[in-house]
Amino acid sequence: MIEACGLECIRGHRVLFSNLSFSMHPGDYVELRGPNGSGKTSLLRMLCGLLPPTSGAILWRGEPITAVRDEYLSSVTYVGHRGAVKDELTTVENLRVSSALGGFELSREEARDALGRMSLGEQEHFQARHLSEGQRRRLALARLVASRSSLWLLDEVMTSLDEAAAKSITSLIEAHVSRGGMAVLSTHHDVKLGARTFRRIELAA
Repeated sequence: MIEACGLECIRGHRVLFSNLSFSMHPGDYVELRGPNGSGKTSLLRMLCGLLPPTSGAILWRGEPITAVRDEYLSSVTYVGHRGAVKDELTTVENLRVSSALGGFELSREEARDALGRMSLGEQEHFQARHLSEGQRRRLALARLVASRSSLWLLDEVMTSLDEAAAKSITSLIEAHVSRGGMAVLSTHHDVKLGARTFRRIELAA
């Protein structure tokens, strides 16, 4: 279980949000909504431990995430809106390296399977610099196919995807939460999932 307790985020002299609290259990899905600049990315970065809150705390199984950092990070898959794709690596290398950084080894065959499920099988040996924007986004999202973590933190992952790819990602997220995983998604799109518990958090401009 993850708990956000009284979170506040101040950027410069501006309060993006304050006194924000929620909790998630296995099978839960949280959708973040709000205009650009409202703090959706900042909140996701807090949840994955990249940005400390101005005040408040984030707990994982009752402990501050800073106190159980290694355990927590091994339970999280974060896909930011920029994708963190390395231009000089092939698609297979990108996926295997990102999985290793997430705490688990991915075989070449497992990586190929994940790429195939994201319609990137023919680009297996392409350097990422030669991919289109949509292909780069699907490469970043192939991490979800290979993921073994329980908490997915996803920042505008539907951007640059065609309708078929967007449906595939929606199905991946739904399958994850149906297996007892948890997902937090920032989006401007309507994403309909059959989660055990659905919650929408609206962040104001």
